[in-house]
Amino acid sequence: MPEPAKLAKAQLRQLDAEFKNEVSGGQVTTVQFNPETLKVSYANQIATPQGPGDQRGSPTRLFVGAGTTKLSLQLWFDVNAPMPEGEAQVDDVRKLTQKVAYFITPKKPGGKTGQFIPPAVRFIWGSFQFDGMLEGLEESLEMFSPEGRPLRASMTLNISQQRITKFAFREARAGAKRSSPGSKPLAQAAGGGSLQALAAAAGKGGNWQAIASANGIENPRLLNPGQLIDLNAKVRL
Repeated sequence: MPEPAKLAKAQLRQLDAEFKNEVSGGQVTTVQFNPETLKVSYANQIATPQGPGDQRGSPTRLFVGAGTTKLSLQLWFDVNAPMPEGEAQVDDVRKLTQKVAYFITPKKPGGKTGQFIPPAVRFIWGSFQFDGMLEGLEESLEMFSPEGRPLRASMTLNISQQRITKFAFREARAGAKRSSPGSKPLAQAAGGGSLQALAAAAGKGGNWQAIASANGIENPRLLNPGQLIDLNAKVRL
């Protein structure tokens, strides 16, 4: 049986102040679950001239700025799910989310005087790349332990750049192959169900993490209605 391809994970990487090069030794954050969607929006800065004129027609509008491009996405973190590669298991989800919050925290430029500013950030996932600054971050904590520690969190990120440019395409990882689950029969997920519940119903509740990895499931807490899952699939180590 061929070894399943490694799932590409999105990353946030620190850029220099010119938004050109990744900082050597800078912050690199690998997501735990890839986002389900990426929303890119564009806006030009338009102004209506002031002053008297013919009020019967539509007013003339002028382009007065370079425009703005924004990327919006949502990330999930769960201490009970497999950690990103190289990450140790933690008991408080904020130990994972703080690595994302790093990019919205103003910092003083190294060796320079001046105003504190957030670091520039590059979001990459496969062939997708977006450079900008994290202008908004919202974190929701849920599923608390008996000791009051948050175990799961969702983060909504808004990254913007003060220009409109062509898409940046990254080269796909060499040798990447499409992964495939194991053999049939396959279990069908109900709408709004979780992989943990589906695996438990089949008597495989203690093996749900391996099942998620073998099937390439990025968000085991929320399955798509009708999604087919091989509960007998195994990860080859």
